[in-house]
Amino acid sequence: MDDAVKVLDRMRKRDRVTWSTMVTGFVNAGQPVQAIEMYMRMREDGLEGDEVVIVGVMQACAATGHVRMGASVHGYLLRHAMRMDVVISTSLVDMYAKNGLFDQARRVFELMPHRNDVSWSALISQLAQYGNADEALGLFRQMQVSGFQPNSGPVVGALLACSDLGLLKLGKSIHGFILRSLELDRMVGTAVIDMYSKCGSLASAQMLFDKVVSRDLISWNVMIACFGAHGRGRDALSLFQEMKKNKERPDHATFASLLSALSHSGLVEEGKFWFDCMVNDYGIEPAEKHLVSIVDLLARSGLVEEANDLLASMHTRPTISILVALLSGCLNNKKLELGESTAEKILELQPGDVGVLALVSNLYAAAKNWDKVREVRKLMKDHGSKKVPGCSSIEIRGALHTFVMEDQSHPQHRQILRMISKLDSEMRKIGYVPKTEFVYHDLEEGVKEQLLSRHSERLAIAFGLLNTSPGTRLVVIKNLRVCGDCHDAIKYMSKIADREIVVRDAKRFHHFKDGACSCGDYW
Repeated sequence: MDDAVKVLDRMRKRDRVTWSTMVTGFVNAGQPVQAIEMYMRMREDGLEGDEVVIVGVMQACAATGHVRMGASVHGYLLRHAMRMDVVISTSLVDMYAKNGLFDQARRVFELMPHRNDVSWSALISQLAQYGNADEALGLFRQMQVSGFQPNSGPVVGALLACSDLGLLKLGKSIHGFILRSLELDRMVGTAVIDMYSKCGSLASAQMLFDKVVSRDLISWNVMIACFGAHGRGRDALSLFQEMKKNKERPDHATFASLLSALSHSGLVEEGKFWFDCMVNDYGIEPAEKHLVSIVDLLARSGLVEEANDLLASMHTRPTISILVALLSGCLNNKKLELGESTAEKILELQPGDVGVLALVSNLYAAAKNWDKVREVRKLMKDHGSKKVPGCSSIEIRGALHTFVMEDQSHPQHRQILRMISKLDSEMRKIGYVPKTEFVYHDLEEGVKEQLLSRHSERLAIAFGLLNTSPGTRLVVIKNLRVCGDCHDAIKYMSKIADREIVVRDAKRFHHFKDGACSCGDYW
């Protein structure tokens, strides 16, 4: 492209075709910033873009996050009543959606007189990517009702949404549709594997992976991550070794998946070894995701000082995510002095993040520093922040039921509370003692015990026990990390109910069975 620019600069007269060639050339070469610069030079020459240029500029704006330029071009199209066919409109939808501006993306999408499969795919895929799973699935259904046969793009988006919500039944249905109507290419196949794993069915994910004849790096990375999320760190490491034997060179994403897997399983020596190999043998500079995993591994294993020393030895300043991993380890291991100094660093960097502030508040509460707790909670209030409530969902016969602590709106609320009371009584008979230290409020013990018993995952489990036949496996999806008391309680519940209870929290999967958890009480 450098030679093309030199030729362009020597031209006395440049027409729309010339500029169009340059804009699209830079887009196709993966140089979106230069594509935008060419468009601006074209405007300075007094020329407006045709359809090809507009689409190219939209692609460049989508890639660079240059929403202001994209919106400016959109405004020009509207002001001059220019024809916005399906290709231009779709490029606008894609540009807005890729930058998370879904109100604008929806508006353009809804005004389109004609849509094609790319139009649907642009919005569905990005809604799913940004965590708007319900809306992505609603749009996917609308696409089918409108008579469009989904291709791989919207199907992958729908699978991602199922993964997010834990909708195994719908995910299986989409898998069936793929087998009947689509070619199971690598991208779709990997999305199906990921869906089964994130919906709690690791066995199905592994079975599908084993059937893949020609595996690419992405499929290896995803399966390593699947093992890791389910606490199967040694299996993840074995798969990593198998991948290397197959002459597939690991990349930064491979090591991110591997280190996360080793972290979830508490494999400290292996984690340290492969972190060093990544840096020294493969020449991969540790990114945030690698540092989060190694710090999390060390800190949760009680080696918080070593984790802190590692951060001190790095050339870059630790990010919020890395400091939060260290803080979480300090909280879990009661290393409160280092925890408080880490909390101070976090407050300096990001004083308005509600999730981070909640963890900082919990650290001070564990240290019984109630003045600091009040100070942090005031900070949350001043920023208009509220602690994100624990929310758990369970899929029963294809319907998703969601529970939040203190929410009494569910039609079976009374039966659920009776089931919780019954379970609590039976659990205490065989040794359960509530761990009230996991209530980070200065309250009476009895009140703390009641609050613990109403945590959202317990409501979901009680509902599942009420509405499924004996022996049915329960899968619960929670938005936050399971607290230590609920972790103990669910072990007892699995024994009393003689059920396997699977809980996916914000960190990983826990498989509870016969009074034990797959994590070995390390999470």
